[in-house]
Amino acid sequence: MSTTPSFSVGIVGATGAAGHEVMRLLHERQFPLRELRLFASARSAGSTVACAGHTYAVVEAKLGAFAGLDVVFFAAGGSVTRALAPDAVKAGCLVIDKSSALRMEPTVPLVIPEINPQALRTHQGIVANPNCSTAVALMALWPLHQRFGLKRYFVATYQSVSGSGAAAVRELEAQVQAHAKGAPIEKKIYPYQIAFNVIPQVDSFGSDGYTGEESKMMQESRKIMGLPQLKVSATCVRVPVVRAHSMAINAEFERPVSVDAARAAIAAFPGAVLVDDPAGRKYPTPLDFSEKVKCGVGRIRIDTAFENGLSLWVSGDNLWKGAALNAIQNAELMIREGLLKPRNR
Repeated sequence: MSTTPSFSVGIVGATGAAGHEVMRLLHERQFPLRELRLFASARSAGSTVACAGHTYAVVEAKLGAFAGLDVVFFAAGGSVTRALAPDAVKAGCLVIDKSSALRMEPTVPLVIPEINPQALRTHQGIVANPNCSTAVALMALWPLHQRFGLKRYFVATYQSVSGSGAAAVRELEAQVQAHAKGAPIEKKIYPYQIAFNVIPQVDSFGSDGYTGEESKMMQESRKIMGLPQLKVSATCVRVPVVRAHSMAINAEFERPVSVDAARAAIAAFPGAVLVDDPAGRKYPTPLDFSEKVKCGVGRIRIDTAFENGLSLWVSGDNLWKGAALNAIQNAELMIREGLLKPRNR
């Protein structure tokens, strides 16, 4: 009698915002867990985390900690990935990493399962997750590319503070409360007040004037979509929204476009929901697409600057499709395809 295989799973960065979402979604999606181990920094070691009726002890993420695990979700920063991911692979684990540390490495597949699942077959122990903004944007652009052939796109992002971690969410809340009380507003996470403001900087600036987030959108879109010459220009902006990123996209295509055909392409795509009724004032918002599996796409219209283009709006959960959910979807797909199997025990 056959039984469903179960897996020993680890989460590095389990006490952070993305790590918490990985843990939550593993339970909610009924991932076949044999055991779950939580890892974090030395200062968090010894604490406990409760989820779905279970209480888990947190241990220090360090070399030699991953023995016996089948898959480890890395939900920490790039320095942690560089320091510990090779050790996890050496221990026989599959690593699925949310950081930017290894995304552009030629031997590391960068995967959105609705777009390039075939890349999972090329992994050498590590699979990379895309940047949150890239993931949300491509949920709209990929089906349009399949229908019309994408040439280039311009994007302005409206990124929630949860993309900077739990401390940024607390800072926004504290600034709103201070404003309401007429108290002084403190800034720690961002260089400017984020409450009632927008900040046109996400990540640090490069020598070309683009931030790291903006450069990632170009480089990662090219790799995931298999379009090495794709032209992308991004302006990434932090806004006083707690959760879910939104984007205004202007895209130019090879083949003639129409609004009806674009809507049909989005509606048929498994990673998106079409919310596009201008007369009824229906379009995606970050509140509507927080904690949602799919991303919302709307405001689709003929672009008035491109010869053959579309303008559109996208909203999607940066902690789900932009991080934890996409990572778990990759693992789920690998299980279905026989690419991820539990060890002989």
